[in-house]
Parts: sequence; structure tokens; C-alpha cells
Amino acid sequence: MPVAGANSQTTASRDGRLGQLRQQVYEQLRNAIEQGRLPAGTRLPPSREHAASLGVSRNTVLWAVQRLQAEGYVEARVGDGTYVSQAAGAPPTQGLVAPPRGLSQRGQLIAETAARWRPPHVAARAFRIGAPEVDTFPFALWDRLARQARPGQRSARAQYLDPAGDPDLRQAVALWLWASRGIRCDAAQVVVCSGSQQGIDLIARLLLDVGDEVLVEDPGYPGIRASLLGHGVLARPVALDAQGLRIDDGAAQWPGARMAVVTPTHQFPTGVCMGLARRQALLQWARTHDAWVVEDDYDGEFQYGKNDGKAQRVPALCSLPGSERVLYVGTFSKTLHPGLRLGFVVVPPALVEAFAMARAITDRHAPGDTQAVLARFIAEGHLLRHLRQMRELYQARQRVLIGALADASGGAWQLQPSDRGMHLLHEVAPGTDDEALSRQALAAGVMLAPLSRYAMQSARRGWLLGYAGYDETEIRTAARVVGVLARRL
Repeated sequence: MPVAGANSQTTASRDGRLGQLRQQVYEQLRNAIEQGRLPAGTRLPPSREHAASLGVSRNTVLWAVQRLQAEGYVEARVGDGTYVSQAAGAPPTQGLVAPPRGLSQRGQLIAETAARWRPPHVAARAFRIGAPEVDTFPFALWDRLARQARPGQRSARAQYLDPAGDPDLRQAVALWLWASRGIRCDAAQVVVCSGSQQGIDLIARLLLDVGDEVLVEDPGYPGIRASLLGHGVLARPVALDAQGLRIDDGAAQWPGARMAVVTPTHQFPTGVCMGLARRQALLQWARTHDAWVVEDDYDGEFQYGKNDGKAQRVPALCSLPGSERVLYVGTFSKTLHPGLRLGFVVVPPALVEAFAMARAITDRHAPGDTQAVLARFIAEGHLLRHLRQMRELYQARQRVLIGALADASGGAWQLQPSDRGMHLLHEVAPGTDDEALSRQALAAGVMLAPLSRYAMQSARRGWLLGYAGYDETEIRTAARVVGVLARRL
């Protein structure tokens, strides 16, 4: 009589060997690309022939190639096979080293994300994107709210707390979302986390399995792709047009995708606002395929309006009818400042407990005092007043940037104004080498991100210029540097 559990042990052992074999094939291909043995433009062998030559199954080769494609090493050309991408066909040039030995497969996946995304940890200077105005943040008001807490309240917040978040903060966020973004949700659906990056991580861990496919915007935010790839998930690039992510193309190319991650209000980094018809098509795709949609509303609060300054605010995707399969990710890193490390995810009621437990396993809960002060900051109207001031300030700084750069470049760079966001995009012909100018700007003390840095397969090129966190003097000084470089193109 067989021992109980023997079959499951055999299955687990077989799955483990298969995972190791897939990893080996993947590493062999990646090393060949990085070391130049497979130069850019090289066509990979057909999967059946490749599998036969290696003595492995075709599915093993397909898994390895799909992961390389998700990471940007190779690109598929419809009807023509798979080729080493132009961006990956050379040895690394940024001083990256191989992950240390001894890591688990998941640990190695996480360590390898450094090759694709390194979050900034130095002081921001023009024109680094994503940096809000912090010098004028009402720190004195914040400190006063903190001091007003009674001793009993301070003692209570010094204990272990609800991993889903402070009840007052969850209530304040729910009310704010209804008033500002048109989202109807209960406070119980709000799970407080340490910024949007942790929100994406929680979603990936709870709703996706290794090998699952997720549709991502191309170009798009590399931090999202890094989080997905760190969980063994395949990030599938989907091109953009004037209406945002082309969901019909994505569904046709990746019919097995289980999730789409989008920035519909102000697409990062191109600035496109997803139209209503495309939003409805995305929601219909989620319902039809029993898939999830993650709405990253990273700077949705910064909508300025046209010349009269009166914004016709675009509501959140999550506010539309039929958005039951949308998870909304918000952050206070842009609306207040990154040092708070507070954000939130709005999830369906049935998922709240799972998300709370995942948060508890990760880092138990956010600091109680900070959550309590933020709850009062929102409830007493201070967040609304702060955002009104920042919208006026950012719109004024955007105008300074446009004028200063046009003057400094002799009219070579004419940035188009935007009625939303914290940065502008100057786009040039597809395939242009935009890295060279960015390196020259950095050497001169200006942070100018190339659009190619955010692309997977997209050939779109240009430069991103953040303006929100820099005063007029900083903007004009940096514009002069970029203007001189732009004249040389």
C-alpha cells in the first residue's frame, strides 16, 4: 500500500526539476545575449529545433524565451520569429554584477530586477520626474496635528495595529475618493500600504502565479514590471495610441493574460488620457476573460484644466459601472511627499482579509502615529487646500518650463502644454538614440530621462522633463543646459 502523500511528493519533485531545467535554459540564452554570443538582431532558432538540440521539451524552451521577451532581451516579430532586441544585444554597461550565489529562484528573480529598474535614492534635481514640491509642504501644521493627540491615543497607537490600516484613515480615504475621484467604496475596502509599489507587490503575490501573463503598457513604468518579474510573472508589452493601452491588440496577442496594469488618467510616461470607449473595452475584457485590471492612479489628483484653470476632472476608471474587477492603487507620495511612505489599495470586499494578512506578513502595519495624523489632515480639509495650491504652482512651473526651453533651444524644443501631471514629454522620431543626450545632460548636472528607458518593444523615443518639484530658477538653469545640447542635435 503506497505511503500517504507519496504522489504529491513525487509531483513536487518533478515540478522542482522542471523549474530548474527551465531556469538553466533561460540563463544560457540570457548569458549568450549579454556576452555578445547572440548579437542584437540575431534570429533565435525555432522552438522545436532548439528544444531538440538541447534535449528538452518545447515547453521548456518556450518558457525561457517568453521570460526573455518579458524582460526585453528578445522581441517577437509576427510571422518572422523571435530576435535579440537592439537594446539587449550587448554586454551590460552600467556596472551591474550577477546576483550572489545561494539565492532561491525567487530570490534570484528579485535580485535580477536591478538590471531593469533602480529606484532613485539621491536628492532630486531638475528635471527628474516624479518629484513633488516638498519645500512648501506644511510641516508645521503636520507637527501641530501630531502634538494634539492625547496621551491615551499615543499609547494606543504604540501597540500592534490592524494590518489593513487605521480605521479613521481608511474612512477618510474612502470619503476623499468619492469626493475627488468619483469612487464609491466602503472604508473596509481600503487597505493601507507603504506606497503604490507595495500595493502592486501585494496584488502580484495574491492574484498571480508563476508563469502568469500580465498586460502592461509599452512604454510604461519599469517599477511595475520589476515587481511582476520578481514574482515570476510574465509582463506582456502592449502598445499605446492616442486613447491609451490597445486592449484589443493585447487580448489578441496574449489571450491567456490574467491581468492588465494601466495608468488611465495620465499614462506614464506618455501622458495620454484613456478615452471612455477604451476604458469600457478594457472593463469588458476583464469580465469576458475573468481577469483583473489594476488602476495605478499615481498622479490623478493633478488635473489643471485649460487656460481658465478650471479642470474638467476625468474620473477614475474604478468609478465606472462594471468596474468590479478593478483594483485601485493610490499613493500619497505625489500628493504630499514620498517620505510618508503611505498609499492604499481599494479591493473587492471578498479580498480584504487576504490583503490584510499579506500586509501583516510583509511588515505588520504602517506606523500608527503617521496614519492618525494623515487621517486628520484629510478630514479637516488640509489635503484639499494643499492640492489646490500645488495645482496652481505646478501649472505655473509647467509654463515656465515650456517658455524657458523654447528660448534656450532657439525654438528647437517646443513642448506641448498638458492639463494634467507632473512632467512633460518631448518626443522625437522612433528609433532615435535618446540615451546619448541624457548622459550629456547628467554630466552637466541635469536629470533628463530618455523615453527608451521605459520601453520594452516600443520604438518610441524622446525625453521626460519633470517640473513639479523645482522652482523657477532651477527650471531656467536646467533649461539652459538642455537648450545648448538640443541645438547640437
